[in-house]
Amino acid sequence: MNYKHISTLTLALILSIFSIQAQVGDEYHGITSQNLSKEYNVITTAVPFMTITPDSHAGGMGDVGVATSSDVWSQSWNASKYALSEKDMSAGISYTPWLENMGIKDINLIYAAGYKKIKQTEAVGASLRYFSLGEIPAYDDNGNPANYTISPKEYAFDVSYSRYLSDFFVMGMTGRFIYSNLTGDTDPDYKPGKSVAADISGTFFKDLANNSLLTLGFNVSNLGSKIAYSSSQKDFIPTNLKIGAGYKMDIDNYNKIGFYLDINKLLVPTPPKKMYETDSAGNQVEVIFGNDNEDLSPVAGMFQSFIDAPGGFKEEMKEFIVSGGIEYWYNQQFAIRAGYFHEAETKGDRKFFTAGAGLRLNVFGLDFSYLIPVNGTNSPIANTFRFSLTFDFDGLAQESKGSMDKY
Repeated sequence: MNYKHISTLTLALILSIFSIQAQVGDEYHGITSQNLSKEYNVITTAVPFMTITPDSHAGGMGDVGVATSSDVWSQSWNASKYALSEKDMSAGISYTPWLENMGIKDINLIYAAGYKKIKQTEAVGASLRYFSLGEIPAYDDNGNPANYTISPKEYAFDVSYSRYLSDFFVMGMTGRFIYSNLTGDTDPDYKPGKSVAADISGTFFKDLANNSLLTLGFNVSNLGSKIAYSSSQKDFIPTNLKIGAGYKMDIDNYNKIGFYLDINKLLVPTPPKKMYETDSAGNQVEVIFGNDNEDLSPVAGMFQSFIDAPGGFKEEMKEFIVSGGIEYWYNQQFAIRAGYFHEAETKGDRKFFTAGAGLRLNVFGLDFSYLIPVNGTNSPIANTFRFSLTFDFDGLAQESKGSMDKY
């Protein structure tokens, strides 16, 4: 079986892949850095399922989550926020059907998370992210369809620890194991990819006048080893920098509103940019800008990612993804959310609005979100729904106590 066909189809289905490029001089045969900054050049990494928003809370606010209020889904965005939780223990599960607008019904992301306060100032958390790509046709070495299908599956398991470092700052550490089986164990020449990674996160918070709260957060995620599917291939995982800001205020005793902003950037090296020029003899000559980065270590790739775009500074700025969201709560029981996500046209062109709502009962909470792409209903991610269910153990304890008090 031809692994290239499988991996290409897999990455095309996921659609969560980004790109970076390499540095070039001011001008070469009429090709300037300004021209290169306008070229479509999408960043690609292995296991892009790690970049899909897994929960409805963030999904309803334009995929923001670094500086939002602490909840069970903080493990995915900024695990340090668990230390800020006012509840002792909570768990949740979220379900996202993926790419249904393409007529594909069996691709989905399931995410389960939970945390426990071990002290007033410390907390531990855990999560499991499971991504199924359904049934994919297999191909032989000549590119012809085979008479069987494969069922690629990927997952990541996390554990985290967070604690107060001062009266206004908390920090968290997350350890992660990533498993990616793109061939469904159907080809002995290719093995499942495995990697270990870590997140480092932190949150600064300060109470302001008029019952308002300012939060600033960061999360450097997926700091880890490359992933290999064969002895000759090693790929970068999606190491990412997230920084965010949030402002939440009490309108009155029943109404609260929050405003949030996130900025994301992949910290992986830039692939070389290939262009074609006509030489003096009229022949087409391939010109490569940048360097071969396959042998770079993950740490070296992180630092290079800030200075290696072939379009120079202008292109580097396009590699930052910006998203913003707003959340309104009534009596801490009902929430309405909205947001916007913006990615540069040459870096993936994902631009969409989101809407969502949440309901909190004594024990259970239910959230959902809906995605509306700017480029219309033809987008593969159009009409994406997310559904999330949370379980509050504090509420269960209160209910049990209330029942006991009746007797």
